[in-house]
Amino acid sequence: MQSIIRGKYVITRALDRHGWEQIEDGAVLQKDGVIAAIGRFEDLARQNPETSVIGTGNEVLLPGFVNGHHHVGLTPLQLGSPDMPLELWFATRMVTRDVDLYLDTLYSAFEMIASGITTVQHIHGWMPGRLPEVEASADQVIAAYEAIGMRVSYCFALRDQNHLVYESNEDFLARVPDDVKPLLAKYFDRFQLGAEEAIELFGHLHGKHQAKERVKIQLAPANLHWCSDRALEMLAETSERYDAPLHMHLVETAYQKEYARRRGGGTALDYIARFGLLGPKLTLGHGVWLSEGDIERIAETGTCICHNCSSNFRLRSGVAPLNRFEAKGINVAIGIDEAGINDDRDMLQEMRMVLRAHREPGMDDSVPTPAQVFRMATEGGAMTTPYGSTLGRLEVGRGADMVLIDWRQVSYPYLDREVPVLDAVIQRAKTEGVNTVMVAGEVVYQGGRFTKVDRDAALGQISDLLSRELSESEKDRRRLSKAVLPHMRAFYEGYIDPEGHVPFYRQSARF
Repeated sequence: MQSIIRGKYVITRALDRHGWEQIEDGAVLQKDGVIAAIGRFEDLARQNPETSVIGTGNEVLLPGFVNGHHHVGLTPLQLGSPDMPLELWFATRMVTRDVDLYLDTLYSAFEMIASGITTVQHIHGWMPGRLPEVEASADQVIAAYEAIGMRVSYCFALRDQNHLVYESNEDFLARVPDDVKPLLAKYFDRFQLGAEEAIELFGHLHGKHQAKERVKIQLAPANLHWCSDRALEMLAETSERYDAPLHMHLVETAYQKEYARRRGGGTALDYIARFGLLGPKLTLGHGVWLSEGDIERIAETGTCICHNCSSNFRLRSGVAPLNRFEAKGINVAIGIDEAGINDDRDMLQEMRMVLRAHREPGMDDSVPTPAQVFRMATEGGAMTTPYGSTLGRLEVGRGADMVLIDWRQVSYPYLDREVPVLDAVIQRAKTEGVNTVMVAGEVVYQGGRFTKVDRDAALGQISDLLSRELSESEKDRRRLSKAVLPHMRAFYEGYIDPEGHVPFYRQSARF
């Protein structure tokens, strides 16, 4: 299988904060899912006269984007959970419906692919049951990505303590009134997968899927407050044994920063460093409340960060110090998390959010640039997954994952000829301009149509399944959500200062 993919402009990679490699009237030759040559279209077409051509020559050709942090299909808002401060949002998330995981995964995959995403880091969690049930759920998610043709790096988030607030389930259960206790105890009992079984699950999935071209398996310590010391030890040992990357939420909120201080007397990064977790194999999700010392240590150890800009805004977590990350040379990915600012998974929109959210006052060269954001969404994201340097650039020997964006959609009715091509794409491209998406040399989306899965049929099935009445367990969780919320709010009152206020501002450039 081979094809030539042509573009009016071919942008192969970012060179630095302000530069990128660009070929006009260029093309990429792919053979069996791997990039075999890059150059001028007329040269590649002449050298390979029998090879089919994809693209009209009126598009911008880019590497496929990587969503470095993703969880679910239908968004929390769609399922009845409004945006709240993260710690309280865990209560409202109880109201979400029981969904068909295969169809649910397809739902968000449709949105991701349509915005040019070819690889996703799927961080799965909160699945009830013991190992057989949880493994069956994982297989459904992976099967959906295989069906639609995306690459996935799958990990199941290990949580073995503190399932609702930042203290043990038993201690929080003792705080709530007697009429709430039975429902809350039943809720806690749903999560039966301990640390040992979670590691066993990783081993099962790794054995079944790691050798596949478009599926990889990695580890996910869910967060410091969710992981016991024993769990962190086991995760570090397993990562070393399998040479497996890890993706860990860390200091997403100020409350998590305070939890770490109470647990270990220092920062969350200090704490996980005790287990040998820092280094290029570890990616930290969010990192909003990292200290200056933390950032220095992350840079020194080569640890990665995934920036979840929309999520941080929606759940009132704060503004991550992205400009400090960049100044220190830290590899940073972009993650859309549960959902973007428009309640969808639009990477083009998310890149603009990242570009604009960190424009601090001043005249220095510290704010994000289009080339930087492009790198984060491609090579930066790939380096936080097991795919690593096999993806993220249009380069000979790398995977043939590409997106073609209609240049007319970007430039019509007028665009000054002095505007750089990448600047225009990052700031103006919309999903309606995404013409073609290719994964491993296979076209999975073209002209608004998914080539491997019937989108309309899948959405119809989702609509039909969720039109049913609520089950008794769903009703129980809705009752519990309302009943437990005030007690969760009470738990966090005064958690940070006597009045319970959290400073919302960040001076991310200077601290």
